[in-house]
Amino acid sequence: MFSMTMLTRKQQQVWNFIAETQQKVGMAPSIREIKNHFAFGSTRSAFDYVKVLAKKGYLKREPRTARAIQLIDPHAPPRKNKISIPIYSSLPATLPEERTQIAVDSITMDLETLGIPKSSTLIFALRIKGDSMEGAGILNGDWAIIDHAKEARHGSIVAAYIDGKSTLKRFLIRQGKPYLKAENARYPDLIPCEELMVQGVFIGLYRRAG
Repeated sequence: MFSMTMLTRKQQQVWNFIAETQQKVGMAPSIREIKNHFAFGSTRSAFDYVKVLAKKGYLKREPRTARAIQLIDPHAPPRKNKISIPIYSSLPATLPEERTQIAVDSITMDLETLGIPKSSTLIFALRIKGDSMEGAGILNGDWAIIDHAKEARHGSIVAAYIDGKSTLKRFLIRQGKPYLKAENARYPDLIPCEELMVQGVFIGLYRRAG
């Protein structure tokens, strides 16, 4: 978030002129137009005002580009850092079933919502089918956001292969042995006969309105 510094009266006037010009003609004024409007002695004076406004966080300017002043609204919320998350083929939230993982689409979410510090190619989304995780608020048709790099711990909700089939369940350990548990009493615990491989840990949910 910008730490906005108060403007002097003249700085505010320059900012207002830039904003009004942009609103009227669809682009910010040039340095020379700012100079002429305020009758500054040189373009250097106009440039110095623009430089101060940029330093205080009220605008930004691309160097060596004509009319490259871009206003920053001090009252607007900060822009969020977005991540494009690939969507893979459906993951059942019922009994496990065989599933080939193929990216079919993508969704965009901000990192703050996911609670992660930076973008990662190891984050993906899986479409949920079934009601076995409804107790955890994960419903049929939701997209579960999965982090392949995150370590599964006792109690984590995970995407996993169990005996060659994929599912989304809660990962638990009992007497040193891992197993999977649904969040719906109608479904039994899943105890691996041969293998249980965690594909990633559930870190968020995407649900379309309606």
